[in-house]
Amino acid sequence: MHANAQMSLGLEGAAAEPLAAPPSPAKKTSASKAPSNRAKPDAPGPQAPDAPAAGLQPPAAPQASPQAALPVPHQAQVEALAQALAGHPDYKVLRRLQPREDWGPGPGQATQRVLVLDTETTGLDARQERVIELALLSVQIDSVSGLPVGPVEVYESFEDPGKPIPPAITEITGIDDAMVRGQRADDARVAQLVQAADLVVAHNAAFDRPFVEARWPVFADKAWNCSFAGIDWKQEGSGSAKLEFLAHERGWFYDAHRALVDCHALLQVLATPLKNGQTGWQRLLEGAQQPRYKLRANGAPFEAKDALKARGYRWDSDQRVWWIGLAGEAALQAERDWLKAQVFPTREARLQLEVQGPQVRFSSRAGTLGELRL
Repeated sequence: MHANAQMSLGLEGAAAEPLAAPPSPAKKTSASKAPSNRAKPDAPGPQAPDAPAAGLQPPAAPQASPQAALPVPHQAQVEALAQALAGHPDYKVLRRLQPREDWGPGPGQATQRVLVLDTETTGLDARQERVIELALLSVQIDSVSGLPVGPVEVYESFEDPGKPIPPAITEITGIDDAMVRGQRADDARVAQLVQAADLVVAHNAAFDRPFVEARWPVFADKAWNCSFAGIDWKQEGSGSAKLEFLAHERGWFYDAHRALVDCHALLQVLATPLKNGQTGWQRLLEGAQQPRYKLRANGAPFEAKDALKARGYRWDSDQRVWWIGLAGEAALQAERDWLKAQVFPTREARLQLEVQGPQVRFSSRAGTLGELRL
């Protein structure tokens, strides 16, 4: 389609108010008139005065407001326009994400109850900072289809951190001191939702889990998985693993950086299919049963740092070692082969291997320590 071609959107018959006709412009007057080059008439008639009478101002020409003149489209028109644009190869339509608090009845198959969690905090370090907002969605996931079923139990609360919220946090989240002052989560309700869950899921659980365990110890006894680390989004073809980006790829936008809407976004993102047809929920439920490892590349030569970083290793400044998280035996074996070929090709190495069960993974607590020999 050429750029100047018109596209019919099927809205010709839709009811809409006609555009308002602009009012006739008032006759211009001027206090100092420029000379005219036009020929004067043979018999000049009465001439309008060049200037208004003393003390009077000429009326201002009415201005038509373009926004006021435009008709307000009906929802049906908007939807028809969105569908027409979505069907064109040069456009992609983003719709505001609508929270779903009831996913309808399931087929009666086995389900698992998951707890979707998100927090907003005063900072990054769980040892020094505090939770200022907690949101939880408790929902059942059909074990066969991988889709949510039934009603969603929703919990959200502010939490007074006992200290001022940094301006940078307020700028990101919109949460200020006045909103949290004197607020405290309902500990009994939180415990009830956590205890009923088979699995707790957060997007970047390594951030959220230490915070909520420090505030509500009941979280320490539950199996966890992470939708950020537990799914290889790059392999799935996504340009980023950020939740807002994943939602955009699926056609939704929302006001991010508030706990409850982030939970609703995650619930819906994980209900969409991955490349193999599984939903994200199926992938996380299966992954929760697999062992997870934290492998530390002890004694790695300095010249290997760029290769380790590119591979996804992180630098632990306290222990001064590069480490990586791995999900499953296959990933561990693949990492062992890569380290032997790329980092320790000419000598033996003894690497520290930490086995993390579901009750420990993504927490600040250590798993079972062992050794991996190369």
